[in-house]
Amino acid sequence: MRLPSWITQHLAALRALLVLTVVLGIAYPLVITGVAQIPGLKHNADGSMVKVGDTTVGSALLGQSFTDKDGNPLVQYFQSRPSAAGDGYDPTSSSASNLGPESVVDTLPDPSVKGDTGTQSLLTQVCSRSLAVGKLEGVDGSRPFCTPDGVGAVLAVFHQNGATGPVTRAVSLNQACPTTPFITTYQGVKVECAQFGADYSKGVVTPIRGNAPANPAVPADAVTASASGLDPQISVAYADLQAPRVARERDTSLANVKKVISQYTDGRALGFMGESAVNVLQMNLQLDKLYPYHQS
Repeated sequence: MRLPSWITQHLAALRALLVLTVVLGIAYPLVITGVAQIPGLKHNADGSMVKVGDTTVGSALLGQSFTDKDGNPLVQYFQSRPSAAGDGYDPTSSSASNLGPESVVDTLPDPSVKGDTGTQSLLTQVCSRSLAVGKLEGVDGSRPFCTPDGVGAVLAVFHQNGATGPVTRAVSLNQACPTTPFITTYQGVKVECAQFGADYSKGVVTPIRGNAPANPAVPADAVTASASGLDPQISVAYADLQAPRVARERDTSLANVKKVISQYTDGRALGFMGESAVNVLQMNLQLDKLYPYHQS
């Protein structure tokens, strides 16, 4: 007896589903898993895990923080770049801050809410990080468009005719009262501190460059998070900036620390793509091995 065409079509589809399930859902994964366990490939396939003795301390492919329980940098270690993944370097929450170059105005903390810290703009995050890194490394942490106290140097400038005409008022948007504004006057008008809840939307948002050097001492990757939030590497410039501190804390020479930096520096991809970078975890572990830290 000949089956109806719609039944034969469904049977053919079922056979195709079963064959593809066996080939692509069972056989292919088993083959790939088997290939991945070949010596020389197994380490990478297992996540490039790094061990000290029998203890897994991280992955060479994922960044991590080197801080104490309060989030303060451990001075004997090279520090990683900032991370916006979860609470920092959370591989289950890989992400960026999604803040762009126009993110320059903070949301001020509500003084009536205990513990409210407001929301920092990207500019203020960069400014505060640069100030902190500069203090840690003993260098000038100032940057263009940043105030001396580490927030974005941004004014709301009010003009007589809306966006034009003489300036009638200027407010430092990221400095909540009673903070003293980073500049006293703007075009002859006294600069005010910002009041929480006040409406400054009619003012022209005006970043002020300030007197910081065009090439800050603190590199860009020390103050900005990567797109993934999981970068295991830092720039050579950031490693070089931290080297004197690490050498001092480990009671060894700067030359010895520079050798470790060089040992764990990867060159540009294919010789011309990107920039050279240093693996922070591997470098710190090598320093622990060669020049152990003894807390005084």
